Amino acid sequence: LSAITVHVLALYTLLLLLFMCVAMEPPEMKLCHLNLALRGRATQSSLYPLGIPINAIDGNRDTDYGQGSCSHTQDNFSPWWRLDLLKTYKVVSVIEIRIGNSLDSNGNNNPMCAVVSHIAGGLTETFQCNGMEGHYVNIVIPGRKEFLTLCEVEVSPPDPCWAF
Repeated sequence: LSAITVHVLALYTLLLLLFMCVAMEPPEMKLCHLNLALRGRATQSSLYPLGIPINAIDGNRDTDYGQGSCSHTQDNFSPWWRLDLLKTYKVVSVIEIRIGNSLDSNGNNNPMCAVVSHIAGGLTETFQCNGMEGHYVNIVIPGRKEFLTLCEVEVSPPDPCWAF
């Protein structure tokens, strides 16, 4: 996985994570993008009406919750969302984001890639994870009672132009 980009919206604690990468494909220099999240399985700590976990990996980047393309937890303590990539991938770039192979504590005990302290609404940030490997990508707001809403999560391998 090469990049995880975080977008935050103003409604509640809305987190939109875009995990994306663009690579040059020699020799034609075509841009290519492989979103592993579309092949994965999502789950989360609780359900808010219409905010099912799979909405965050539906390929729709619409950030309007009312359009039905965002996941959303209840207002609970340490809310989390998890993506099962169905196999282990290397993570180069990537809120507290944890990546690993363990499901202990719902995956929230995996090694930490990044902590997102604040991102203003509508802005984007990318966090480097320096080649961490993992089967699961967890997004958690630790130690606080909050809502967690994700409008799109995209996950790309280090070389999105390879086929498998």
